[in-house]
Amino acid sequence: MSSLRLPGKVLLDIAGQPMLQHVFERTRRANMIDGIVLATTIDPSDDTLEQFCHEQDVLCYRGSLPDVLDRYYQTAIQFHAEVIIRLTADCPLIDPDLIDLTVMAFLGIRTSMNLPYSSHLPDNYSRSAHPFDFLANRLPPPWKRTLPIGLDVEVCSFDALERTWNEAKKVFQREHVMPYLYEGVSFPVPNISPGTEWYLEQNTTPHGFKVALLNHNPDYGSLRWTVDTSADLEFVRQIYTHIGNQAGFGWREVLALLEREPGLALINAEEKHKSVFDVDQRTPRS
Repeated sequence: MSSLRLPGKVLLDIAGQPMLQHVFERTRRANMIDGIVLATTIDPSDDTLEQFCHEQDVLCYRGSLPDVLDRYYQTAIQFHAEVIIRLTADCPLIDPDLIDLTVMAFLGIRTSMNLPYSSHLPDNYSRSAHPFDFLANRLPPPWKRTLPIGLDVEVCSFDALERTWNEAKKVFQREHVMPYLYEGVSFPVPNISPGTEWYLEQNTTPHGFKVALLNHNPDYGSLRWTVDTSADLEFVRQIYTHIGNQAGFGWREVLALLEREPGLALINAEEKHKSVFDVDQRTPRS
């Protein structure tokens, strides 16, 4: 609730519902998750979020405001998470199908998307069964992305999160939760076959983590669908107004709308996304 650029943004109205409710409802439609927890802060301004979670029958954990990595780690411990799926509450166009696809890629499950996964999920799945420590469908600047900003899904194992919690010391590593898992990684130039829609880039980081990036072809990474500013909020409100708050509309329906109404993308075209190194200036420096 203490966002600097758009205070209270996660409870602002979009099509008659708070933004956070849209995030909850869309996330609930993903098949590859066992549960949802809102990891918010102990700041008094977030008392309203805890109450909202109670009303929405969503679990809630409250932890450090600046140290979001610690907040995630403590949440994972409390709810015995073996795999952590990180979503952000300012993405009211998050697509459950993309959540599922990203999680399946992390677990190594083959799909109809023709991704080069290593194996089907074994019946005796354990923490060590998946082929990666971390996998995401985007990385923040300075890395390149191929999906619109606002469809972001990050997945990691508990073991990788715990090691990150123990070793990450820099302010940006703690505030942005998972940079320590992928910082320093570079990917070989992919050889994309004609007609390929989804492909993985993968490598090992200087810290020794096995990471992968799920990409889409063609590249839609220049599109901005997250909510950080009033212009972003107006853009998303217009999307819901044009499509309607239908349960189930996904990212492809949004793409189709923008092809029909290209002027909508101009609403927030001037907004800039933070890099992985940008931190809240209120955060104490160590």
